[in-house]
Amino acid sequence: MSTIRGARERARIEVTAAIKDEARKQLAADGAAKLSLRAVARELGMVSSALYRYFPSRDELLTALIVDAYDAVGEAAETAHRASCDVPPVPAAHLARWIAVACAVREWALAHPHEYALIYGSPVPGYTAPQATVGPASRIGFVFIGIVEDAHRTDGLAVPPLAAELRPEAERMAADFAPDLPPAVVPALVAAWSQLIGLISFEIFGQFNRVVEAREAFFRQAVADLARNVGLLDDRADRTATRSAGA
Repeated sequence: MSTIRGARERARIEVTAAIKDEARKQLAADGAAKLSLRAVARELGMVSSALYRYFPSRDELLTALIVDAYDAVGEAAETAHRASCDVPPVPAAHLARWIAVACAVREWALAHPHEYALIYGSPVPGYTAPQATVGPASRIGFVFIGIVEDAHRTDGLAVPPLAAELRPEAERMAADFAPDLPPAVVPALVAAWSQLIGLISFEIFGQFNRVVEAREAFFRQAVADLARNVGLLDDRADRTATRSAGA
């Protein structure tokens, strides 16, 4: 009996994967708004009623695709961070880790533009993301928070200025998702995250065409500046002195 159950479970996993793969093809061809369970079933040679046993609605299939995309880009960020952690915990290393993670997110987005558009593009009409997407969506953010927390613990963080009228909101945000950081750092982190997504979106959606040619170098410089706005320290003084000497 256990052998039969195991075979059924493997078959279900395979069919579920095939459904999601075909749905991703539809995303690439027509966009998320036109995702159709009937069209997916037709392409797979299934009757619609059979597909509904796996995904009872379009929204449930969309949610599965969204969770997969968030998990994939989150895994890319976490893998890049683990690889960068061989660098000793000195101020410049925190900046290097930040850049490595940001570049991993960009590389994933360039390799998976339609999945990126699903999670960071325009909302899908009529779809409301359920709570199940929150954890996967938070993975990248927590990697960046972890880098800044490490910097804070090792004196590699300069707390940025904070407007007095923003302090209550900063304290609320810090209590919600970054309690180990000074509240003044958290609005800068949120701003950096939103600007990072903006940089990637401009590239993915063609806004840098005929504007930015050296895309990777531009991106690395921009995300390094975002890290400094958050307060991550590096060898800025040495580079400033070098530029001044060469001026």
